[in-house]
Amino acid sequence: MKQITVISGKGGTGKTTLMGSFAALTENKVIADCDVDAPDLHLLLHPEIIEKEGFKGLKVAVMDKTLCTECGTCEETCRFNAIALTKESGYAVNPARCEGCGTCVFTCPQEAVTLKERVSGYAFISKTKYGTMAHAQLNVAEEASGKLVTAVRNTAQQVAEKEGCELILIDGAPGIGCPIIASLTGVDLALIVTEPTMSGLHDLERILDVTSHFGIGSAVCINKYDINEENSRKISEFCRQRGVEIVGNIPYDSVVTEAMVAGKPVVEFSEGKVSDAIKEVWRYLYFL
Repeated sequence: MKQITVISGKGGTGKTTLMGSFAALTENKVIADCDVDAPDLHLLLHPEIIEKEGFKGLKVAVMDKTLCTECGTCEETCRFNAIALTKESGYAVNPARCEGCGTCVFTCPQEAVTLKERVSGYAFISKTKYGTMAHAQLNVAEEASGKLVTAVRNTAQQVAEKEGCELILIDGAPGIGCPIIASLTGVDLALIVTEPTMSGLHDLERILDVTSHFGIGSAVCINKYDINEENSRKISEFCRQRGVEIVGNIPYDSVVTEAMVAGKPVVEFSEGKVSDAIKEVWRYLYFL
């Protein structure tokens, strides 16, 4: 079973736009949206949820006021300012600030504080016209998104094995942190989508360091390459020096924005130079 992750060193490069078109161009695959902090692939694929499961990430401190003597030890030892003295109820935990570290549990002399699991988000299995999709949504102000990404990946693999699919297409999170590492682990190829800006080149270098560290084969696609062809040449030269192949140069066209507004993958919305370029990139990846 082949796994391809589409990633970017920064947000806004067109990663999900390409992913939507890739989903429309191939069959016998499972789609996984691993951008759980701010998922938007569903805006193009319009999934119909068939399974929903609560995700329990970090634990949160809970205070038993019948045992609390208001000594203030918990407030003193909390490094995240999650416990404070209130006029209404004395010392209280602010769940939005709590990191679940457990320091207050160990230091409370009355054992009035415990850690409880809480639902941090939801994982879904959905049906789309392009195949089965595994995706998730982390709740506001929650963490442990890397764990939720792993849950999405595991679900996608289980579904692929059950349905006999040959391919898992993964829309990875942007950046280089824990969610992107969880999106990359064990995949066969990472397609890095970049843009011809200096920040694009900087973040491309960072994400290539990540894929190189984990021994994952990488290829690069320059989106909107013609808005600054000098920077596109700099990116091409950088990739040549790193021994990374550029598999596509996608031109700028307002038809991409029109397709996004219509909620459709570009290759389904319109024929033209952008769609042709995306198809060329996909043909390379598919037969690699």
